[in-house]
Amino acid sequence: MSLGILTNVAATYAENNLNQTQNSLQSTLQQLSSGSRINSGADDAAGLSISDGLGANEAALTQSAQNAQNGVGLLQTADGALSQVTNLLDRATTLATEAANGGLTAAQTTAADTEFQSIITEIGNIGTSTNFNGNNVFSATPTNFIVTDGTGGGTTTIAATTGALSAASVGVTTTDTLGVITTSAGQAFTAATDNLTTQALAKSTLSDITAAIADVSAQRGAIGANINQLNAAANVASSEEVNLSSAQSSILSTNYGQATSNLAKFQVLSQTGISALAQANSTQQEILKLLQ
Repeated sequence: MSLGILTNVAATYAENNLNQTQNSLQSTLQQLSSGSRINSGADDAAGLSISDGLGANEAALTQSAQNAQNGVGLLQTADGALSQVTNLLDRATTLATEAANGGLTAAQTTAADTEFQSIITEIGNIGTSTNFNGNNVFSATPTNFIVTDGTGGGTTTIAATTGALSAASVGVTTTDTLGVITTSAGQAFTAATDNLTTQALAKSTLSDITAAIADVSAQRGAIGANINQLNAAANVASSEEVNLSSAQSSILSTNYGQATSNLAKFQVLSQTGISALAQANSTQQEILKLLQ
């Protein structure tokens, strides 16, 4: 190589390599201090895209698990209320059995019927006053709970129906001229204002009450199945969220073993690069000796 001062090729090479080393050293220090391997799109564009997608999936699954738990809360509220309805119907069974006995006086029959009518009223009160998050719990319209990972193909809708509950209906609203309570399974529970006033009506009512109790139990069973389904969906969503979080972490997290090795390497290269650049700059000083 000829000697010249217009272009110091060796110094240019040394400077370029030193700049690359400094950039790599800065990136390594950023990874070590942030704990993240990807701090900008330039670090790993594909990895960043995958990580952001997984983050969106995680957010959807976290909220989906909460959606399912909210649904469980609503259905458990309905189940607890229906449990009390069953208690009331058990008492109605006692009253109807008592009124069906021919040995009661008119006053005793009237007292039994009065309590029976108050039970019907209380069932209606439970239906109108049982709320969850400001919404009436008992309705014949299904409530839809969404569990999703944020994609169309990963979305599931769970429809749960608690059934109507009022003084005129248990499950399905159907009344006839006697004022009949009809349960979700279609059984009639006679609730006319004149029902336990005669022995014959009391016997008929007793049969209807027994059928109503069975139907309320069936409705509680359906609600219980929905609770189990929502719990399972919440568990699956939580498990999937954990797995996605682990996958995202493996993409984003700094590999400290590798990063510390790179740190040592780039620190040495930085020092040697600076020395090499100094040596390359000093070689042109040798030209002055030719001029002496």
